[in-house]
Amino acid sequence: MGATKRFFAEFREFAVKGNMMDLAIGVIIGAAFGKIIDSLVKDVIMPIVSVILGGRVDFSNMFWVLKAPADYGGPRTYADMTKAGAVLLGWGNFITIFVNFVLLALVVFCLVKAANVARQRIIKEEAAAPAAPPPTPDDVLVLREIRDLLKSDRRP
Repeated sequence: MGATKRFFAEFREFAVKGNMMDLAIGVIIGAAFGKIIDSLVKDVIMPIVSVILGGRVDFSNMFWVLKAPADYGGPRTYADMTKAGAVLLGWGNFITIFVNFVLLALVVFCLVKAANVARQRIIKEEAAAPAAPPPTPDDVLVLREIRDLLKSDRRP
């Protein structure tokens, strides 16, 4: 029973450490940031690219049919053809996901670079600032006080 309590006590200490909480916050913010990048790619960048490439807006339906069922006569969308058993090469979706990755990597790179520049600036400022003198020890302060009292009692 003692080993179990000790195990859970160690786990509780691990789970509520500052680093673990920082990691959890980072993951949550990263997930939200990923959604922002997804929207940027899907709603802003890919429509521009699709106009440049000929006016197609839906990149998820850009694919090549490698093998279609012989009797298939339904809609030629990625979802419908996959459901019918066609073998498809979905290159449009891959391009969308690849652009998402490149943009996310670029933004993360810029954030890390900015954090490093800020960290270096702080380090330079701390190095340039004169160091504060160490505090005077209490015994020296007491001796100075005694000296000053003795000086004030002396008469010329």
